[in-house]
Amino acid sequence: MTDSIMSKAATMEIPINSNGDTGTLPEDDSLEQAAQLQWSLDEKVGSSRGTRDLQQVMVSGPNLNETSIVSGGYGGTAEGIIPTSSIKGSNMHHSSSSSSMAADDATRGVAVEKLETMKKWGLNTYKCTKQMISERFGRGSRTVDLELEAQIEVLRDTKRKYENVLRLARALTTHFYNMVQTQHALGDTFADLSQKSPELRDEFGYNAETQKLLCKNGETLLGAVNFFVSSINTLVNKTMEDTLMTIKMYESARLEFDAYRSDLEELSLGPKDAVAMARIDAAQEQYQVQKDKYEHLRSDVIIKLKFLEENKVKVMHKQLLLFHNAISAYFAGNQQQLEQTLKQFNIKLRPPGADKPSWLEEQ
Repeated sequence: MTDSIMSKAATMEIPINSNGDTGTLPEDDSLEQAAQLQWSLDEKVGSSRGTRDLQQVMVSGPNLNETSIVSGGYGGTAEGIIPTSSIKGSNMHHSSSSSSMAADDATRGVAVEKLETMKKWGLNTYKCTKQMISERFGRGSRTVDLELEAQIEVLRDTKRKYENVLRLARALTTHFYNMVQTQHALGDTFADLSQKSPELRDEFGYNAETQKLLCKNGETLLGAVNFFVSSINTLVNKTMEDTLMTIKMYESARLEFDAYRSDLEELSLGPKDAVAMARIDAAQEQYQVQKDKYEHLRSDVIIKLKFLEENKVKVMHKQLLLFHNAISAYFAGNQQQLEQTLKQFNIKLRPPGADKPSWLEEQ
C-alpha cells in the first residue's frame, strides 16, 4: 500500500503531456509544486498510520463485549443500538465447552487413580513374591512367633480330626436311615402277611409290631444324630473356618511386613544421598503401616483362638453327652430314656408320618 501511495505522489508531481513527454516546469510554479509535495508526504504518513491501525485491529480484534450493533446505519440514533451481551448463543456455547472440559477432567482423574492403584498393587505383589521365594530357598529372614504358630498348627490338626468325625457321623446317619427304611418296609410286609396267612397271623403280627417300635425309636435316634452332625458341621465349617480365615489374613500381613522390612534394610545399607534418603523415608513409612497391620491381625488371631477353644469345649461337651445317651438308650431298647434325652437337649422331632401316611394307614 505504501508503494502505491509513493507511485501516486510521483504521478501527481510529474505531469505528462499527450505525447508521453515530460513538460517543462515554470519557475513560478515551484511554490505550488512544493505545496503539492508536502501534501503528498502528509497523505503518505496518514495512510501509513491508518495501515498500522488497521493491522492492529486485524490482529487483536475488537472486544465483542464492548461493541454494539447499529441498526440505523452510520450516523443513526442511539435507539437502534443492540448490545451484543444480550445475545445468549455465545454464553451457551461457552457453558457447553466448560461442561465438556469438566467431564474430561473427571474421567482423566479416575483413570489416573486406577493406574496409581494398579501400580501400587503390582509393586506390593513383586515385593511379597520376592520375599516368599527368598524364604522358601532359605535366603530371606521371616518374623516368627513360636507360641502363636504352635497354636495355629494345633487348630489345623484339630480341624482335620473333627472333619473326620463329621464324615463318619454323616456316614452313620446315612446307614442308619437306610436301616430304618428297611425296618419300615419289613414291618409293612409282616403286617400284610399276618392278614393273608391265618395260620401265622400272631407270629407275623408280633414281628410287625416289633419293627414298628424299632422304626419309631430309630427315627428318634436319627433326630439326635442329625442334631449332633449339624452342631459339628457348624463348629468345623463356620467357627473354625472363620478363625482360619483370620489366620490366613495374618499370615499374608506377616509376609508383607517382612517384605517391606527387608526392603528397608536393603535401602539402609546403600548410599545416603538425597534421592536415597527420600526412598528410605518412603520405605520407613510403608514399613510402619505394614507393622501396624501385622500387629493388629496378630492380636485378632490370639483373641479368636482363645474364644474358639472355649466354644469348642462347650459345644463338644454337650454334643458328646447327647450322642452317648441317645446311642445307649436306643440299643438298650429304653424308649423312655431315648425320648428323655431329646427333651434334655431341646430337640424337636418331626412327627412320624407327617410327610406321608404311616404303614398302618396304608392298609
